[in-house]
Amino acid sequence: MAAVEELIRSEENGSISFGNHTLAQKAKVEDFSHEGDLYKVKTYQTMTKLEKNGMFTYESVPGTSVLYFMESEDGVSFVVEGKEDAQLTIGLQDDTEYRVKINGEDTGSMRTNLGGKLNLSVELAGAGEVKVEVCRQ
Repeated sequence: MAAVEELIRSEENGSISFGNHTLAQKAKVEDFSHEGDLYKVKTYQTMTKLEKNGMFTYESVPGTSVLYFMESEDGVSFVVEGKEDAQLTIGLQDDTEYRVKINGEDTGSMRTNLGGKLNLSVELAGAGEVKVEVCRQ
């Protein structure tokens, strides 16, 4: 997978791809329209952040490139790539239990905090693409 050169784009399957972990300088796109929602993305080597309709959706430290980010009532799924291991924070429902899978391997259940944020670490160094699935239990 390559970085998303246009910073954010709509995919044919209804998902979005965003982020460019190779940029040395911050870049952003605001008011990107996708299926009736407005997205804002900020990205570069040390951070990638996505907001949907002004609400927190995704953040990674360091920066990542994300393909096929798809949200549903029950969670999110996407493919992520970066130069080094990353800490991901995903905006979900408040105080809710989720099952997390990384590359198809069940890593257990996690509960969001009262702000609806779920934090997880993903080993990306030398891994190429890593599929992440987070589904409400």
